[in-house]
Order: sequence, then C-alpha cells, then structure tokens
Amino acid sequence: MSASASEFFSSRWIDQPEHVRVLTGGLPLGFRAAGVASGIKASGKPDLGMIVTSAAETTSAARFTRSGVLAAPVLVTMERCRLDGIRAVVANSGNANAATGGRGLDDAAKMQGSGSIVAGVREDAVAVASTGVIGVPLPMEVVTRGIAAASGALSPEGDVAFAEAIRTTDAFAKRATLEVTLPSGTVTVSAQAKGAGMISPNFATLLCFVQTDAALSPQTCDLLLGVTVKRSFERISVDGQLSTNDTVILQASGESGVVVAAETEDELRLGEAIDALLRQLALRIVRDGEGARRVGRVVVRGGEEGAVEAAARAVADSPLVKTALHGGDPNWGRIAQAVGMALPGTAPLALDIAIEGMQVCTRGARSPHDGEALARLVSRDEVEYEIGLPGEGAETEVFFSDLGHEYVTINAEYTT
Repeated sequence: MSASASEFFSSRWIDQPEHVRVLTGGLPLGFRAAGVASGIKASGKPDLGMIVTSAAETTSAARFTRSGVLAAPVLVTMERCRLDGIRAVVANSGNANAATGGRGLDDAAKMQGSGSIVAGVREDAVAVASTGVIGVPLPMEVVTRGIAAASGALSPEGDVAFAEAIRTTDAFAKRATLEVTLPSGTVTVSAQAKGAGMISPNFATLLCFVQTDAALSPQTCDLLLGVTVKRSFERISVDGQLSTNDTVILQASGESGVVVAAETEDELRLGEAIDALLRQLALRIVRDGEGARRVGRVVVRGGEEGAVEAAARAVADSPLVKTALHGGDPNWGRIAQAVGMALPGTAPLALDIAIEGMQVCTRGARSPHDGEALARLVSRDEVEYEIGLPGEGAETEVFFSDLGHEYVTINAEYTT
C-alpha cells in the first residue's frame, strides 16, 4: 500500500524520483526489526531496538563520527565488526555509552555478544550503536534483557517500533519505506533515523539505518552510502556541535533477486532513490531541531571550494542568523557578518545576498528591496538564502534549523 508522497517528500528542496513510490511502512525482504522498552529510560519509553537479516550473503557499509572522542559502540563496531557483512544491528537510546572508559568498551562488546546469540549470527556480523547521555555507564542487566525481548518481537513490520526505540529528544520518529523500480526489477529501500540536537556537518549527530533487498557488492554498498551521506547528513546543522556516536549503516539482503551491478542504470537509479531518502530524512532531522520553528537552506556560489564551504557553514551555524530565522526577522546584515567572519581580508568583500529570490545585497552594499515583502518571505516554514562570492566554479549548500527559546530549555534540563 502506498502513502501520499507529501507525507514523506514534504520539502520543496527534495524531489521525489519518478521511479520511486512511497510505502506506508515495512522492511525490505529478508529483514526483521523490533523496538522495546528495556528500562534504560526512566520514562519507561522504548529504548532498545534490533534489526536482523536472515540472508547469509548480506552486504553492508558504514560511516561513523569524526569526533576525537569516540563512543564505545563506535569503537567496538569499527574494530570488531566486519563492516561489509553486517547481519544484525543492536541500538539503544537513553545512554550514549560515551566517555565510559574500559567498562564502556566491555559493555558495548557484551551488547554485540548478546545480539550475536539471539540473532544466530557471528559476533563480527553484529553492529552496535547507542545514543543519549554521555559519561554514564550502561545498565547492562536491563540492556541484556531488552535484547532478548527485542529478539522475540522481531517482525517484517518492526521498522515503526525500531524507529521509536532510537529516539532521544526527537519530537517524532523518522523513517520511510520506498518501492524503487529499476530496469532489472523492483526493489525496496527503507531507513530509520534519529536526531534533533548536537547536529553539525562533518557529520551530524544521528543514527541512521538503511536496508534494501537489492543484491549489491560490498564495493557498491560502500560507494552508494558514501556518496549519499555526503549529500545528506553532512549537509545539515542544528547547533554546530559534533556528536561522539554518529553511525550510519546500509545493509543489502539481496532477497529481491535483483542484482545491481556497478556502473549500470540500476546502480544510478538505486543511488537516486537512496539519495532522495537520506536527504529528506536529513531535512526532517533539521526540522526537528530542538525547539525549531523554521528550516533554512544556504547556497553559496563563487570562486574556491574552501571559501564557499566556510561561508555556508558560518551562516548555518551563526546564532545570530539562526535566531533571526526563528523570529522571522529579515536582518540580512547577520548573513553578511557571518560570511565576513568566515572570510577575513583587508579589502571589502564584494558579496551578493538574496533571500527567497529577493536581492538584498549587491557587491557588498544594500540593494533596493521591499522590506515588507521580505518580512513575509522569511516568515515561511522554509527560507532560502543565496550568497554569491567573487569568482566562479564552486558551489555548496547547508540545511539548518533556527534557534529559539525551546532549544535552551531542552538542553539546560537534559540530565535533570
């Protein structure tokens, strides 16, 4: 059964590919998932999930945070897991198991071992992931019981419960299932993600798990995940903060019987589907930025790649730009300030700025424009900023959330 495309592809910035149909839910062939309340969260809400594939020839790929403070589950998965053959994922929320020393590494290894036993696969085929409060040891007794409970609840429709179980401050679960028509046949792709705070490019604070029943080589898995992560989760910012736990995993069961060979139309179309899926999920994370009201997109064009990237990230992470976006304030001077901070020099920067297509600054000076019309434009749910730097050749984009009172409230009371 298909759902209205507007229920998932809701942003004007992300197009739904013509060969993609949005389904109401469910996992690709060969996958089962579950989510349970194990007791990690004092609230009693779901906090532990599992994804398991029955296909022995499953291929996979993974990407992780670039933080200098790596959480124990990231280290254990990177060092003890065969990343091109992940058969099962065990993930918890409510506790990041980060900055927990040797005990944290032991606990992550125990998670991996318990997952191996209940899933019936080798330990090195089990990836583990955690999200939540940093610096607190995992309550392993409840985690172990939760893994056992999750294994008994595994279902092809378990993606809904799994997406709920990995939430922390998320206001809503983030998931989607797509039917993808390829020249060689039809496959299914699904994904579940979490993220709302501590989000910044390079990459973002999040967990995301992607499944497909297409048959992919490990090399194709790695290529598709690498390219699509760069265009999605590495292009977003909520608060400019880098997490200790970021993990993105793609698994391909091959159970559809559709083989996607390298450098074919099948690979191109599947890549387009995964790209659209992850970009829309990334935007949902930005829209769910803790206390957010609006989403911004900054596009910078100009001379050198380093300059446009620095300018885009400076605008997306600027508290002045973000608070103006929250309040619907058409203060374009804050954009100019952020760009100038990122690109210091001895001569005035001849930059152009347009907001929602309205030119407000030309070659570093104010352009005549309708202030009342501009105020109406920046009161929309999505606001686009275009910046032109001297020169030609480079272009980049970053999606970002606004910054309001609720963000301070949530983070001031996070552990209390």
